Parts: sequence; structure tokens; C-alpha cells
Amino acid sequence: MIFPTPLIEGRLVRRYKRFLSDVELADGSVVTAHCANPGSMLGLTTPGSEVWLSPAANPARRLRYSWELIRVGDHLVGINTGHPNRLVAEAIAAGAIAPLSGYRTLRREVKYGRNSRIDMLLEDEGRPPCYVEVKNVHLRRTDAAEFPDSVTARGTKHLAEMAEMVATGARAVMVYLVQRGDCESFRIADDIDPTYAAALMRARAAGVETLCYRCEIRHDGIDVAGPLALAL
Repeated sequence: MIFPTPLIEGRLVRRYKRFLSDVELADGSVVTAHCANPGSMLGLTTPGSEVWLSPAANPARRLRYSWELIRVGDHLVGINTGHPNRLVAEAIAAGAIAPLSGYRTLRREVKYGRNSRIDMLLEDEGRPPCYVEVKNVHLRRTDAAEFPDSVTARGTKHLAEMAEMVATGARAVMVYLVQRGDCESFRIADDIDPTYAAALMRARAAGVETLCYRCEIRHDGIDVAGPLALAL
């Protein structure tokens, strides 16, 4: 995924009201940027951090910028949760996620379960349908990437519904996409959301598969780079 226009560098002033962030630009002006991330963003909101913004394609949009990247140590981290579905879809189409390759069609946002939509539905003649749910990951507290960074009742609901799809004979796969490149493995943050951790154990026991891939983050774009080891 390539950013359509060059990103604008700034310094984070604060993140607030979940979806807002104030950023000081190089000329000293402070702008309010959309923060497309409903989580706690633990470890990613330190004032003074280098951040990068994308300008809005629609000049009439109320917020002219969106927060895309932050530097943590020597690494860039993607914070925009609107990107992972597109990144995974592109990687599947390119054959970069081997366990999900070979399907003829990929449909996005397909209704299933109880008033839910699956991120992707892979289909091919003669094969069970494959339900793919994608979760954005950017929490790192040791050398492992962790999910979630806050309680996610919605994520727990998705796990139960994916297990139900497996019971009907379908395939279901959880893909955790890590928008950073400085992690050696992936684990569940069971201290943050023990209910989600227990739900994932039940889902895996029911046949839901689990994959984790890391990203290569650059100032001009983001790509799925390769798998991370699971420490589940």
C-alpha cells in the first residue's frame, strides 16, 4: 500500500477524545488530525514524538489531516486501523499469505453471524468458504506484539461467530496484522482483556485458525512483510 500523497512530518502534542490528535508542524502551527484508532494506543501517545500525517483527499473535510505513523525508538509504527483490511487483501491477492492463497474470489464486508460482517470471505469451487477476520496490532511491551490494547467486546463476539462458521463446515481464520517491524513474536494481552483471551482459546479449540503477520513500515507506504511466531 502506497500513500497517495507524501506524508507531512510533525510532533505530537496530544491525543484526546479517542479520535482526535493535535500535532505541531514544522512551521510551528498546530493542527488537529483525525486519529483512526479506537484503542488505548498504549505506548504510542508520548507528547513530542515524531509523527506523520496524510492530507485529506477531500478539501472540504472538517479535519484536513489523518495521523498515520509514529516513531518509537528506531522504528515506525502504523496507527491507522483503517489500513489492515486493505493490506491483508493486497497480500492475499499477491500470494504473500500462503495459508490463504489459491481462492478464486475475495469479497469484503460480507454479512454473517448475528448482525456482523466478516472482513473477507474467500471462496473457490470445491472448497469450503473461508471467513477471514483481521485485527490491527501495534502494542509492544516486551519483544512481542500484543493484542488487544484495550477491552474488545466486539472482538470477543467475532471469535464466537467464527467458531459457529467452523461448526457449519466452513473455514475461519483470525489474522493479526502487526503494524510495526520490531517484534519477534505475537501473544495475547490477557492481562488487558482476559475475556478475549479465553474466547480465543475456545475458538482455537473449535477449529478457528490463527495467523500473525508483521508489516514493513515506510514513510511512503506499508506492506505485509512476513509471518510472526505465535506465543499462544
